[in-house]
Amino acid sequence: MYTRHITPLLQEALADTPVVLLNGARQTGKSTLIQAFAANEGRRYFTLDDHATLAAATGDPAGFIAGINGAVALDEVQRAPALFLAIKAAVDRDRKPGRFLLTGSANVMLLPDIADSLAGRMEVLSLWPLSSAELAGDATTNLADWLFDGKLDATPIPPCERAQLIDKLVTGGFPEAVTRRSERRRAAWFDNYLQAILYRDVRELARVEQLTEIPNLLQLLANRSANLLNFAELSRTSNLTQTTLKRYFTLLEMLFLVYRLPSWERNPGKRLVKAPKVFVPDTGLLAHLANWTAGRMGVESGLPGGLVETFVLGELLKYLAFSQQRLALWHYRTQSDIEVDFILENRAGDITGIEVKASATVDSKDFKGLRHLQETEPTLFRRGIVLYSGRELVPFGEKLFAVPLSMWWRG
Repeated sequence: MYTRHITPLLQEALADTPVVLLNGARQTGKSTLIQAFAANEGRRYFTLDDHATLAAATGDPAGFIAGINGAVALDEVQRAPALFLAIKAAVDRDRKPGRFLLTGSANVMLLPDIADSLAGRMEVLSLWPLSSAELAGDATTNLADWLFDGKLDATPIPPCERAQLIDKLVTGGFPEAVTRRSERRRAAWFDNYLQAILYRDVRELARVEQLTEIPNLLQLLANRSANLLNFAELSRTSNLTQTTLKRYFTLLEMLFLVYRLPSWERNPGKRLVKAPKVFVPDTGLLAHLANWTAGRMGVESGLPGGLVETFVLGELLKYLAFSQQRLALWHYRTQSDIEVDFILENRAGDITGIEVKASATVDSKDFKGLRHLQETEPTLFRRGIVLYSGRELVPFGEKLFAVPLSMWWRG
């Protein structure tokens, strides 16, 4: 069992909050984690993937909750949304910390009425697929905080070897996919994973019967990962009305299959492009959908920029949940097309810009967007970093650095 970044936060939340929800895509390790908590703490464990448990929870939610004595772990609660009102009533009678440990494979905070029903009673934590550091056995250092304002030269960074980076790109972070070293077997797992989600979870959440359009939309989004989200263009390409398209997109967001990254708008008076970026956040799934195989990348001269940028997005998301700086993540783009791939912002409004380059070399031109940010926001700018597939950490001027992508698995 992997040691997860989120474990200390989960322990802290259970110590002072009546309901703790661990949210994330299917197969990220939620069940494994809460079963370990249940075994260690003596709490009862139920999964709503079990037919009998689901029938009891949906048939009489209040009776199901009332029949549970002591602390409980409930897996896949999105399958019985009525449970939340029953949990609210139970918590209002007894607000003992740690009573309910829940998991959801759909973002239940996007489901109608649920966000309000447990306001002030529930803490929500996100579990993403395994980070490179978790896979390497280091789940302690917060690398987002380190990038933001840490001592960059305090820890040696190994050279970024192309073959190792390609392996990380095509494998992704789903624990089951990581164990399948054969590309053919990993592809079979991703096919089965998508089929299970798109043909069961989507139908349960939205009562959608014509499901062929949603896999096609996911394929289109995979080919646009790390690009601006343009619903008008997607509507034309997919032959879906924008109303239907946005409904389907929300379903994919709810299932953590796509991620919408908003633009940074520190000064609303500036004419910034408001469109968010869209990502398929796990690179293993993205590479599978876009047919970026290890063999294909091994013979081509460069690596796909969108795939490498998505890798960095996925790694950053895994650290935001336990950031000591309480960082938020954005992208930056002006109407004159000056852009920075990612901005990390702390609660005081200070920012660090991050550019991603798939190449093994970097030069001054790669810092154009970061220098623009440094010049236009001098009081907020902490540093600018270009992450690249090279071998050395190199300073490129005041507060500007090139850092190998291997920083993510330096442990």
